[in-house]
Amino acid sequence: MAPDRFRCVDEAFFTPLGGNRYASTEHTSGPWDPAYQHGGPPAALLARAIEREPAPWEAVMLRLSVDILGPVPVAEVEVAARLLRPGRSVELVQAELTAGGRVAVRAQAWRARAADLELPPLPPAHDDPTVDPVPALPDSATDLPPGWTGGYLHAMEWRLSAGHWGERGPATIWGRMRHPLVPDEEPTGLQRTMIVADSGNGVSNVLPLGSWLFINPDLTVHFAAEPAGEWICIDARTRVQERGFGLASSRLFDQTQLVARGAQSLYVGPV
Repeated sequence: MAPDRFRCVDEAFFTPLGGNRYASTEHTSGPWDPAYQHGGPPAALLARAIEREPAPWEAVMLRLSVDILGPVPVAEVEVAARLLRPGRSVELVQAELTAGGRVAVRAQAWRARAADLELPPLPPAHDDPTVDPVPALPDSATDLPPGWTGGYLHAMEWRLSAGHWGERGPATIWGRMRHPLVPDEEPTGLQRTMIVADSGNGVSNVLPLGSWLFINPDLTVHFAAEPAGEWICIDARTRVQERGFGLASSRLFDQTQLVARGAQSLYVGPV
């Protein structure tokens, strides 16, 4: 069951309608157009569908890639998952989100059989804390700048660890869901990671938001550990090219360790 702060059904990102159908709430809307969703909530909903696809063994996530095939309306959506490639130790699972009769987002995930290994001594640099230190979690929430719109931005609690809202360049920010993904269900570490991971291009933007587009048609997250806890930190930076494209890359942490690395391809152009 969800904790007390998640009790209100109306405050979930998605409300189940029966079967595999969901009503998208205002908390999913993005900054480009309030009629369309930010990429984070659909990515998290697809991650949930992948987690619920039965496996013959306890599984750990290796990689989850998301292709955004078109705008996702803040409306009714349908999600379905299936096993693409079975295996004794590794499987490939696919999930699709359909809106208005078309596939809007497709996700594929490699998952592996979980184990309890006794590893030999590892090289000192294998998990050196000086390479990927966990950023500090500030004591209080960071207010959004005036004019920053979108239900998703306000449905998350943000705490800046490095960088500043409204100033372009690399940034490090912690995010926590204020609402459950679906009612009366505690989000998993995977879902919490995916709902934040799609924000890398936004928090580290290098172009003026009002006059430039830097939209990602995809998101790929490779996992280094199993995420735990409510807070996920994204340490992101963006590189753009005059040829009209770019790359947003990120490191993702929980409060104890590096849990993943993310990447977003960017289409770059004037508004």
